[in-house]
Amino acid sequence: MSEKLTESKPWYQSKTIIGALVAVAASIAGATLDVNLGAETQSQVTDALLAIVGAVGGAIAVYGRIKADTKVGK
Repeated sequence: MSEKLTESKPWYQSKTIIGALVAVAASIAGATLDVNLGAETQSQVTDALLAIVGAVGGAIAVYGRIKADTKVGK
Protein backbone atom coordinates (compact mmCIF):
# COMPACT_ATOMS: atom_id res chain seq x y z
CA MET A 1 0.00 0.00 0.00
CA SER A 2 1.99 2.90 -1.31
CA GLU A 3 0.63 6.36 -0.55
CA LYS A 4 2.00 9.57 -1.99
CA LEU A 5 2.95 12.26 0.46
CA THR A 6 0.78 15.25 -0.28
CA GLU A 7 1.78 17.49 2.58
CA SER A 8 5.07 19.30 2.59
CA LYS A 9 7.11 21.23 5.12
CA PRO A 10 10.07 23.55 4.92
CA TRP A 11 13.46 21.82 4.71
CA TYR A 12 14.53 23.24 8.06
CA GLN A 13 11.69 21.38 9.81
CA SER A 14 12.84 18.01 8.44
CA LYS A 15 14.49 15.81 11.03
CA THR A 16 16.19 13.92 8.19
CA ILE A 17 17.75 17.06 6.69
CA ILE A 18 18.81 18.49 10.05
CA GLY A 19 20.20 15.10 11.09
CA ALA A 20 22.18 14.85 7.86
CA LEU A 21 23.59 18.36 8.35
CA VAL A 22 24.58 17.50 11.93
CA ALA A 23 26.25 14.29 10.72
CA VAL A 24 28.20 16.21 8.07
CA ALA A 25 29.22 18.87 10.59
CA ALA A 26 30.27 16.16 13.07
CA SER A 27 32.36 14.47 10.39
CA ILE A 28 34.06 17.73 9.45
CA ALA A 29 34.68 18.56 13.11
CA GLY A 30 36.12 15.10 13.68
CA ALA A 31 38.43 15.41 10.70
CA THR A 32 39.63 18.95 11.28
CA LEU A 33 39.28 19.61 15.01
CA ASP A 34 39.70 16.08 16.37
CA VAL A 35 36.21 16.25 17.92
CA ASN A 36 34.22 13.03 17.90
CA LEU A 37 30.46 13.05 18.44
CA GLY A 38 28.71 9.75 18.94
CA ALA A 39 25.41 8.85 17.29
CA GLU A 40 23.44 9.61 20.48
CA THR A 41 25.00 13.06 20.78
CA GLN A 42 24.27 13.77 17.11
CA SER A 43 20.64 12.78 17.69
CA GLN A 44 20.43 15.09 20.71
CA VAL A 45 21.93 17.98 18.72
CA THR A 46 19.39 17.34 15.93
CA ASP A 47 16.49 17.40 18.39
CA ALA A 48 17.80 20.59 20.00
CA LEU A 49 18.21 22.33 16.63
CA LEU A 50 14.67 21.38 15.60
CA ALA A 51 13.33 22.79 18.87
CA ILE A 52 15.26 26.03 18.35
CA VAL A 53 14.06 26.34 14.74
CA GLY A 54 10.47 25.81 15.88
CA ALA A 55 10.77 28.46 18.58
CA VAL A 56 12.40 30.97 16.23
CA GLY A 57 9.75 30.30 13.59
CA GLY A 58 6.99 30.91 16.11
CA ALA A 59 8.62 34.13 17.29
CA ILE A 60 8.95 35.37 13.71
CA ALA A 61 5.30 34.55 13.04
CA VAL A 62 4.17 36.53 16.11
CA TYR A 63 6.45 39.44 15.19
CA GLY A 64 5.11 39.41 11.65
CA ARG A 65 1.53 39.49 12.88
CA ILE A 66 2.28 42.39 15.23
CA LYS A 67 3.99 44.40 12.48
CA ALA A 68 1.36 43.60 9.82
CA ASP A 69 -0.54 46.50 8.29
CA THR A 70 -3.73 44.57 7.58
CA LYS A 71 -5.97 42.61 9.88
CA VAL A 72 -6.68 38.91 9.56
CA GLY A 73 -9.98 38.19 7.78
CA LYS A 74 -12.52 35.43 8.18
